[in-house]
Amino acid sequence: MRTAAPGGAGAGTRGEPAMYVGALTLDILLGDVRSLKQKRSVVRPIVAEVQRRFPGVAVGETGHLDLHRRTEIGIAVVSATASNCGQVLDDCERLVAGRPEIELLSARRRLYGDDED
Repeated sequence: MRTAAPGGAGAGTRGEPAMYVGALTLDILLGDVRSLKQKRSVVRPIVAEVQRRFPGVAVGETGHLDLHRRTEIGIAVVSATASNCGQVLDDCERLVAGRPEIELLSARRRLYGDDED
């Protein structure tokens, strides 16, 4: 299990950014869901599992709040290296995509370094 490292060897050396923030937005189609209450019963365990497996990430439902068959889950991670950020986001995406009760429609990833404005 990978988690976001709070620091790391070489962070901030040789002009490299000392911090990276990775963001992942997952657009999800839910299976046989007929109400917002049922939607919560599907989405809440997914969010909880990501939080449990990756304690260094922030995760929550970020979109399609009024639609009962769609949801958007946002995941963010902070790390000293871009590669660790990417790996954690890859692992989170695989975990969510592997759930049989949902269909992952799209995944959008962004990576920010502290040298960006």
